[in-house]
Amino acid sequence: MTDLAWIDGALAAARPQAVAALLRYFRDLDTAEEAFQDACLRALKAWPVNGPPRDPTAWLIMVGRNAALDQVRRRARQDPLPPEEALSDLDDAETSLADRLDGSHYRDDVLRLLFICCHPDLPPTQQIALALRIVSGIPVRRIASAFLVGEAAMEQRITRAKARIARADVPFEAPGPAERAERLAAVAAMIYLVFNEGYSATGEAVDERAGLADEAIRLARLLLRLFPAEPEVMGLAALLLLQHARTPARFDADGAIILLEDQDRTRWDGKLIAEGLALLDKALRHARPGPYQVQAAIAALQARADRPEDTDWRQIDLLYATLERLQPSPVVTLNRAVAVAKHRGPADALALVEPLGERLDGYFHFHGVRGAFLMQLGRRAEAREAFGRAIALAGSAAEAAHIRQHLDRLQADAAVASAAASS
Repeated sequence: MTDLAWIDGALAAARPQAVAALLRYFRDLDTAEEAFQDACLRALKAWPVNGPPRDPTAWLIMVGRNAALDQVRRRARQDPLPPEEALSDLDDAETSLADRLDGSHYRDDVLRLLFICCHPDLPPTQQIALALRIVSGIPVRRIASAFLVGEAAMEQRITRAKARIARADVPFEAPGPAERAERLAAVAAMIYLVFNEGYSATGEAVDERAGLADEAIRLARLLLRLFPAEPEVMGLAALLLLQHARTPARFDADGAIILLEDQDRTRWDGKLIAEGLALLDKALRHARPGPYQVQAAIAALQARADRPEDTDWRQIDLLYATLERLQPSPVVTLNRAVAVAKHRGPADALALVEPLGERLDGYFHFHGVRGAFLMQLGRRAEAREAFGRAIALAGSAAEAAHIRQHLDRLQADAAVASAAASS
């Protein structure tokens, strides 16, 4: 129970709530982050010796709070004392803080932090990037990859966002109903990206990021409690549930990727699917379609198919076309091409993705999908080149191994063709 892998997992799972609580106490992003990091360092020393605490999150909050208070005291000793009359009127600030810590309910702390990070004074991209970094502790490199930008540019974006919040003297409280509605889109987008960070993990990163998808679903449910009549929030929750339901079947025993069409559908989580379908049906009755509802509808068509050949790819193609109108993106078009290949063939699909090359040249999945279409069309040399580019961009050993399988198949096909030609 006290091996380093378990400790790393516990620290990652505790981070959102612990940082949110520490921010509420100290009302400074840097102080909250530093306090949490200090608590993590002490956990790495104490937990292997003493065993894990009963409540790791509460332990980290208390230790982080004490560490930050020690820093405050040290700085205070370097400042001149206030007048005696001012000192005599002060309450015991530490006792008050401890009372708040012991008596507070932290259920909505993370959501409060999300709304703070998604403050309207910040551009949308900075809102989401800051929330991903502060709330979930996702490395800057991974956030940059999600936004298809360089790591240095993303680091600057996050730094500017933190500085802007500090300069604006943003109140560290949950906003009122009107402000919550204004920030809803940014908060929903952040939750979706947190989910994708966990869901898209492969290889060793699956264990490291396993809690992020669950955390995103928890946040989506909290958001639904705040906005129970908002169909896009229903659609977001439905989408996450339907996608997460496939998790048990997405990798084999060795951690290799299993494509959707090859997954054992009996291993999909029926309870999550049922919850997701019910939410989607409720959302669609509002007749106010949005991007999350459309994506959830695509996931629902896949979830309802008992066999891969039962999937209604034509309808999925139409839904992706709708999504392109609502939320234009080269990645959406790339996903649509997969549906096009299923019901119209790889030639039409390749024609759809070729114009995306300049914008998605640094995107692993673009080259993998394009290589698959080329392979299906018998254009082996071009397919081999595309797969080689994909391997160079692979973010994990599992992704590289998946592309290697395609290259091995190309090599085997070439050998068969050569043998047939010489006979």
